[in-house]
Amino acid sequence: MKIYLVGGAVRDQLRGVTPVDFDYVAVGGDEHELRGRVPGLNRVGQGIPVFVRGAAQYTLSEYPTIEEDLGSRDMTVNALARDESGEVVAHPLALSDLREKILRPVAAENFLADPLRAIRAARFAAVFPDFAVHPGLLSAMREVSTEAVARVAAERVGQEVLKACAAPAPGNFLRILQAGHKLAPWLAEFRGAHLVPAGPPLFHEASVLEHTARVMDRCAGDALGCWMALCHDLGKTATSPELLPHHHGHEEVGADMAQALALRLRLPNRHRAAGRLAARWHMAAGRYAELRPSTRVRLLLELDKAGLTRSFFRLVAADQGGENLERALRELSVIKSVRLPEKYRDQGPKSADILLQMRCEALARQHQAGAET
Repeated sequence: MKIYLVGGAVRDQLRGVTPVDFDYVAVGGDEHELRGRVPGLNRVGQGIPVFVRGAAQYTLSEYPTIEEDLGSRDMTVNALARDESGEVVAHPLALSDLREKILRPVAAENFLADPLRAIRAARFAAVFPDFAVHPGLLSAMREVSTEAVARVAAERVGQEVLKACAAPAPGNFLRILQAGHKLAPWLAEFRGAHLVPAGPPLFHEASVLEHTARVMDRCAGDALGCWMALCHDLGKTATSPELLPHHHGHEEVGADMAQALALRLRLPNRHRAAGRLAARWHMAAGRYAELRPSTRVRLLLELDKAGLTRSFFRLVAADQGGENLERALRELSVIKSVRLPEKYRDQGPKSADILLQMRCEALARQHQAGAET
């Protein structure tokens, strides 16, 4: 039995980057022999034997040689292995593509074997924005049918979306999914969005898809903010053609669409709330200073309860410009400092109304004090 470090860990080592995940492949041998070589393994999942120990994952290869194993992988820059002596074994194009920064498929049929690779390819374009997407990669993505991609487990697709949101150029995820004809079925809302104007030319010169991608890129470094950017204009994809380039009322429509998307991808509850809030409130928050005090109170408390204040206002700044985060945080502090007097408590809706009025008055006093200094 020979054991090889494979894939992204070797790629990162060759690029001078410290690997985070360590995947190993055992070629020739069985589970008993692998356990003898690597004590403390725990088997996980079904199908192909996969084992974990700490941060490392081990797989028993179904191929007789490491070269054949590498030939079954998704992209050439991932078709790399390092044996126990440190020697690198690579797909014939792997090292040159890594050096020249090219994302190229090992073989189109490998994408048919695991349709998730068509989505993963777009995620790699987000992770490595300085790499060129080879035309063959787009062709390989297009060869995977929508029906095949639909059969991929929702959790696997959701993880790719979250990884793309955490990438340096998250907008590339949407761009390459569109170019590779793979927005449907999982992000079907964006199918055709590259043909829909994001708004009147005075405000938007790009399509809904490209505008969304740009806002995601501006939120890079804040994964949750990027997810909110992905969701914020979803309602525009449902605008009737006769109303274009205007998108009146897209916020309410988009809130429901964002929640449906998060549910479809089996994302955490926090992402469901984040997408919905981003779609529902992003336009209003762009006029934050003009909002009525009662609206600001409700918005800030809802964001605070979900732990989304910073990510939300970063999205708003990325979408519309301006910077209201510091003011929002100051006002949130004022709002949360207000306490309902004992005599007004336990009166149901009346107590809530009194507390809201007190909080609005506190905001007004703060604004007045700021104006006088």
